[in-house]
Amino acid sequence: MSEKIDIKLASTMLGVSMQTLRRWDSSKRLISRRDGEGGHRYYFKFDLEDFLFSNYTYLHKVASSWMFSSRIINSPFRFYCEDAYIFKARLSKFERVLQDDKSIGDDFSLIVSSVGEIGNNAFDHNIGKWPDIPGLFFAYNLKERKVILGDRGQGVLATLRKVKPSLTNDKDALKTAFNEVISGRYPENRGNGLKYVKKIIQETSLTLAFHSGNNIIKIKKKRKPSIKKANENLRGCFIILGY
Repeated sequence: MSEKIDIKLASTMLGVSMQTLRRWDSSKRLISRRDGEGGHRYYFKFDLEDFLFSNYTYLHKVASSWMFSSRIINSPFRFYCEDAYIFKARLSKFERVLQDDKSIGDDFSLIVSSVGEIGNNAFDHNIGKWPDIPGLFFAYNLKERKVILGDRGQGVLATLRKVKPSLTNDKDALKTAFNEVISGRYPENRGNGLKYVKKIIQETSLTLAFHSGNNIIKIKKKRKPSIKKANENLRGCFIILGY
């Protein structure tokens, strides 16, 4: 049986008020369950998961709440990958889902490999050094064709400073991450992952918004990547990939 979630916790997880949840219940947008006649409202975890899978706006809100909260909050359902093994298993499921969508064509393998590179980076660069919550938020919405990835790790600047101490700000760190091949194990060429992702996006119809620190880099087909100041500072990495 799926875990029961009371209305207070459900409102926190969805980023809406309890009053909003009551309205949604009345309008049948998100129907609650009851403990007996006139009992307290509650939801099964799969009720909330199904709602989020079909509503990108609220899925994004849940991801943002988990990423930007200054305190440790509840892990966001099955969108949370505690370790790389769970991530890879869910990535394989995502690949099977994309294969069934004939409108995507051969691009499905490029989408999966891009998500794989970004997700694996989160685990590879934060091993034993997670500031608070280890793991990765990984979710997707098939209707909007969006993938959300997020980690509460060290972020790009802190990671790259270990091999390039001259980096002093998030903007330069993002430029380096997507343009330079650097290595802490000379002469081995490492650091190709995000360059590979950029190449895929610039040659296909994919889009990428990659937020780390106080900057966001955006990449689109046949366009020079743009880097802009973010509205909020983020220690880890928050990524939206469109396909």
